Amino acid sequence: MPFLKECRTLALIVATTTAVWAQAPQTPRRPGGFVPGQARPTGDPAQIARGKAVYGISCRSCHGADLRGGDMGGPNLLRSQLSLSDRDGEKIIPVIRGSLQSSGMPAIPMSADDSKAVATYVRSVLATIGGQGKPPSAQEPPTILVGKAAEGKVYFAKMCAKCHSVTGDLQGIATRIADPKALQNAWVAGGGRPGRGGPPSPKRQVMATVTQPGGQVVSGPLLRIDDFVVALEMPDGTSRSFRRDGDVPKVVVQDPLAPHRELLPVYTDKDMHNLTAYLVTLK
Repeated sequence: MPFLKECRTLALIVATTTAVWAQAPQTPRRPGGFVPGQARPTGDPAQIARGKAVYGISCRSCHGADLRGGDMGGPNLLRSQLSLSDRDGEKIIPVIRGSLQSSGMPAIPMSADDSKAVATYVRSVLATIGGQGKPPSAQEPPTILVGKAAEGKVYFAKMCAKCHSVTGDLQGIATRIADPKALQNAWVAGGGRPGRGGPPSPKRQVMATVTQPGGQVVSGPLLRIDDFVVALEMPDGTSRSFRRDGDVPKVVVQDPLAPHRELLPVYTDKDMHNLTAYLVTLK
């Protein structure tokens, strides 16, 4: 009965191997990263809040308010293998700094602390997603109106009134944006975002002026800029690119949202709550 003896031996080997395999410690399917759905450590709440604010200004137009992709065609971060495998910014931060420029993801001018905060915020959202990349299911607080409107009015007069007016551009803003959370997101991001598929507001369009060595000046909406090339949109809808070599050609960027980015390290959570409480009174 050699054949039966060999079969019993093979079965014993398979059973033994299976038992050992089942008892062995499990490792992530992606070296150096998390398996999608794997529990992540809770981030620092203050860092998450800062990352959410920075994301709203620098990332939201491309990747969307809910990280599922935005008006500018950025990928869905809830499905991104790169963001899903990030542990402490080692995957996300290099992308922010320009590691994927050749694939169409430009470098974002962002400090090291802000980059780390954005990565922490993205991981905090991923920790709440459902199956198949569904939007976060965590319950939001019933209201964000926990600030003092009187203090927000004083803060507005000090920090905002030189660029904005409650009888001008902000008149009736609480009527136009009735949801307090949406209103807060809008002012933090410098006026909100256009509707899906719509063009940016002219007041928020980033413009650039390129002065070539021969003196020719070309201006238009900025499409892309990095250390090697700057691209502008022409009046007929086409794009025009200029190769950069240091400071040649001279490029001047006019970004209406720059003051809002500069305020990010300045205002506190208390300032944000107070100012939002004041803005919702501007019916």
